[in-house]
Amino acid sequence: MENSIEKDILVRGTAWGSKLRVFSVRTTELVRELQRRHQSLPTATAALGRTATAAAMMGAMLKGEEKLTIQVKGDGPMGQIVMDANAHGEVRGYADHPQVQLASNAQNKLDVAGAVGRDGFIHVLKDLGLKEPYRGSVPIISGELGEDFTYYFASSEQTPSVVGLGVLVDEYGQVLNAGGFIVQLLPGVSDEDITRLEQAIANMPPLSSLLDQGETPEGVLGFLVGDDVQLMDELEIKFQCKCSKERVERTLISMGADELNAIIEEDGQAQVECHFCNESYVFDRAQLKVLLEQAQPKPKE
Repeated sequence: MENSIEKDILVRGTAWGSKLRVFSVRTTELVRELQRRHQSLPTATAALGRTATAAAMMGAMLKGEEKLTIQVKGDGPMGQIVMDANAHGEVRGYADHPQVQLASNAQNKLDVAGAVGRDGFIHVLKDLGLKEPYRGSVPIISGELGEDFTYYFASSEQTPSVVGLGVLVDEYGQVLNAGGFIVQLLPGVSDEDITRLEQAIANMPPLSSLLDQGETPEGVLGFLVGDDVQLMDELEIKFQCKCSKERVERTLISMGADELNAIIEEDGQAQVECHFCNESYVFDRAQLKVLLEQAQPKPKE
C-alpha cells in the first residue's frame, strides 16, 4: 500500500492573525508500530493511538531536550496508558493491558471510553530541565481522550484549546489511518472568532473520515481555520525507544552484588523486558558474572 511508506508529519503554525496556535499531525506509522510491538486489539489500539497522537503534538510544544510523560489512569480494563514524547518528534508508549477488545459503542464506533474508563485521572509530567518536573493532573471527563485533553489544556495549563484525535482500524485490527489536531486560543481572540471556530468544528467531517480520504495535516487545518494560516515548520514523528543493552546492564549493576549473586545462583540468567517497546534482553550466567565483577564494592584506598 502506498501510504504504508509515508512518513508521519506534524505541522504547526498560527492562524487568524496570530490569534490561534495550530498543530496537525499524521501518526499512522507510529500507531502501527505501537500495535505491532504490543499486539494490541482494535479497541486498545485506538486508545493507545489517540494518546500517542496527543503526546506527539504536546511534545512538539516543547523545546530543546525537554520531554514529557502522559499517564492515563482510568478505571477501564486497559489499566494505565503511558506515553513519552519529546521536542524531536520521538514517541514511545504502552498500556498495562493492550489485549482489550470491546463491542462497538452506541455510535457504532470503537468503544475507547469503555476501554479507558470514565473515572480516573490524566497526569502530565514535563521535564523542562528544572530542579522539579512540572506536574499537571485533571480528572477524566469522558474517556474518549480528545475531550479529556481539551479539558487538560483549559484546566491545567489555562490555555483554551480544541483537541481532535482519530484512529481508524479495520475489522482485521490493521491501522488504516491515525492523526489529530490541536487549536489553541491566544490573547487577542474575540468572541466572534470563538463562534467562528465553533461553527467550523461543528461543520467539519469526522476526523477519521478525513484521514480515510487521505487528507493531509495541512488539509485538516483547512477545515478548521480556512486559508488564513501561517505554517512555521514541520516535524517528522516516529516511534523511538531509549532502551538498550547497555542501559539494562547499568540497571543490573546498580542492583548490587548481593542481588546479582542471588540471580546467578537461583536462576542462572536474567531476562529484562522493556515495557515501552517489548524488546527483551537476556543475560546468561557468564554475562551476569562479568556484571557482578563491576558491581563488587571497590576496595578503599
